[in-house]
Amino acid sequence: MPANLVTDDEREQIRDLHAQGLGRNEIARAIGRGTRTVSVQASKMGLVFDNAEMTDAATRVRKAQLAARRMDLAEALQEDAERLTEQMWEPAFVFNFGGKDNTFEKRPVDEPPADAKKSLMSAAGMAIDRSLKLVPSEETAAEDEAKSMLGQLMVGLKVAYDQAKQEEAGEEAGSERTP
Repeated sequence: MPANLVTDDEREQIRDLHAQGLGRNEIARAIGRGTRTVSVQASKMGLVFDNAEMTDAATRVRKAQLAARRMDLAEALQEDAERLTEQMWEPAFVFNFGGKDNTFEKRPVDEPPADAKKSLMSAAGMAIDRSLKLVPSEETAAEDEAKSMLGQLMVGLKVAYDQAKQEEAGEEAGSERTP
C-alpha cells in the first residue's frame, strides 16, 4: 500500500474534526495532511466547509476589535483635550523672534496670553468633537434614535394623509355623477 493514501483512521479524524467545527486548514494541520487532501476526502464524505459562517464570525470579531480601537482612540483624544485645557492656566513662555538684529527672546509668564489660550481651547474642542464622533455619548445616540423614529412616523402620517385625500377626492367625484 503506497504511503500517501489516506487511511480509514485519517478519514475518521477528518469527520470528527469537521463535526467539531474546525475548518479545512485546521484539520489539515491537525492530521498532518495538505488542505487539498482534506478537501477531497471531506467531499467524498459529503462534508462541506461553511465559509459564510466562518466569514460572519470573523467579521463580527473584526468589528468588535475596531470598536475597541475606536474606544481607545476616543479616550486618548479626551485625555489630549484635558491636557490642553490644563495648559491654559499653567505657567508658560512667550517668544519673540525678529527685529532688525533678528534676535530671539523668551520670557516666562504666569499663564499663556489670550491668543494662545484661544488656540488651546480650539484644539481641545476639536479633540472632544473627534472623540464624540468615534464614541457618541449615550444621550446623543438616544437623540439620534428618537429623531429617526419621529422621521419614520412623519413619513407614515404623510402617506396616510395622502391616501385619505385621494379617497375623499374619489368619493366626491362619485357623488357628483349621481343625479
